[in-house]
Amino acid sequence: MSPSRLEAFTDGVVAIVITIMVLDLRVPQGTDRAALLPAVPVFVAYVFSFINVGIFWSNHHHMLHATEHVDGRVLWANLALLFWISLIPFVIRWMDETHFAALPMAAYGVVLGMAAVSYTLLEKAIILVNGPKSRLAQAVGRDWKGKASIALYLVAVPITYLSRWAALAIYVGISLAWLVPDRRIESRLKH
Repeated sequence: MSPSRLEAFTDGVVAIVITIMVLDLRVPQGTDRAALLPAVPVFVAYVFSFINVGIFWSNHHHMLHATEHVDGRVLWANLALLFWISLIPFVIRWMDETHFAALPMAAYGVVLGMAAVSYTLLEKAIILVNGPKSRLAQAVGRDWKGKASIALYLVAVPITYLSRWAALAIYVGISLAWLVPDRRIESRLKH
């Protein structure tokens, strides 16, 4: 299988996840501004989740453009990433229905954290197939940014039970760190 075919499959799954997320938004029960207020928290969660899915998709896109070969390990690692991304609509719905209780907020962090772990495993699988001198291996190096993100998710999840706002701040901070596509990879693609 070529990297472009894997990318096309991933694009399709991500498109479905985004569609499911937007379909979970409830239509306000009224026509005035007051009718919109109950929808604000879940809409904000949707926007944040859309951004997170976009971050994974964008960085995945760049990673695959720095990839020449894929094998079975890469396919399974990619499926693991897509599995965790596909759970994002579920945890958003759970947070909404429980008014953003601690357990659903922690589950949201677990899902994002496991997606980050899966992304790292995918990166490592691609490097194993393409070699330590491949463009991707050279670009990511020791991947301190990826490791720090996973560590921050490990910290944020239990913090959710003490302060949902503190955990949310960590989740947002991680997203902000990844908002711009991975420049390490972009720089290698220009050569």
